[in-house]
Amino acid sequence: MSTTDLWTYREGSIANMDLTGFKVEAADGSIGSIDEATNDVGASYIVVDTGPWIFGKKVMLPAGVVERVDTDEQTVYANRTKEEIKNAPEFDESRYRDEPYREELGGYYGPSGPGNRDYQ
Repeated sequence: MSTTDLWTYREGSIANMDLTGFKVEAADGSIGSIDEATNDVGASYIVVDTGPWIFGKKVMLPAGVVERVDTDEQTVYANRTKEEIKNAPEFDESRYRDEPYREELGGYYGPSGPGNRDYQ
């Protein structure tokens, strides 16, 4: 997955959905619910309110981390573990829409980052 693909939903149909309020499941369990979601071409992401999982913090996941969406269950499935998500750069409410922050997050989840499953 290239860094550009990281900010694009894997399924084109997801880009037209409002995912706000959907539950989020990591590869190994629930991590919270979507507080905000964007459908910007090449710049899509979801912001997850983790509730008690990591003390009420939020995390931002690039759209490419979303593996699939179950509309009947209103659940988004991410292809990362809870630990990989927890270790991502801290969510910064004041910068998360800025390109430098997204580059930092892309470096973590991207092709050669530690938040990528294929990272060696």
